[in-house]
Amino acid sequence: MPRYRFIYLASQSPRRKQLLEQLGVNFELLLPEAGEDTEALELARPNENPRAYVQRVTSLKLEAALQRLKNRGLPLAPVLCSDTTVALGNTIYGKPDTTVHAKEMLRQLSGKTHRVLTAVSIGTSRKQCHALSISQVRFADLSKQEIDRYVASQEPMGKAGSYAIQGKAAAFISHISGNYSGIMGLPVFETAHLLREFGLTI
Repeated sequence: MPRYRFIYLASQSPRRKQLLEQLGVNFELLLPEAGEDTEALELARPNENPRAYVQRVTSLKLEAALQRLKNRGLPLAPVLCSDTTVALGNTIYGKPDTTVHAKEMLRQLSGKTHRVLTAVSIGTSRKQCHALSISQVRFADLSKQEIDRYVASQEPMGKAGSYAIQGKAAAFISHISGNYSGIMGLPVFETAHLLREFGLTI
């Protein structure tokens, strides 16, 4: 098995960069071209369950990133992709389109326990490995004023489920069960296991 000195991270998420740095992994960013429609990859299919959705989207992201690597003629190394979704029952909560949308998501999550699913895929043109982290998060009852203030901070925008556990939303969360780093966007335990599959030292 080849031993790689680094990996490519096909994500703009500062949280994923932070968690890879925490593992001590050398990585380079492999970001989309301006013309790539990456948002289209995240569209859910009718009646698609959250587990199938997040795994499918992550696999599509990996395929697109591997093609990007080939097109650019860059040195070969494993590519890491990840996707996070929030689910209440079988309802998928992606990134909010507007502040009104963000407020409605938070209203629906208020006082309830939801799941956070993060899928990770690492691969080369010859080999791919995948993992899935599922955690439970319980929100306290949120007042309209709390939701309005939080959305006004702009933190919910671009976040699955309209919140960031490592940010101001930590004050809303009464209980978690599962993997904190997975809720942030990259489950460190599962990711370390996948990286070892490609000969990286953690």
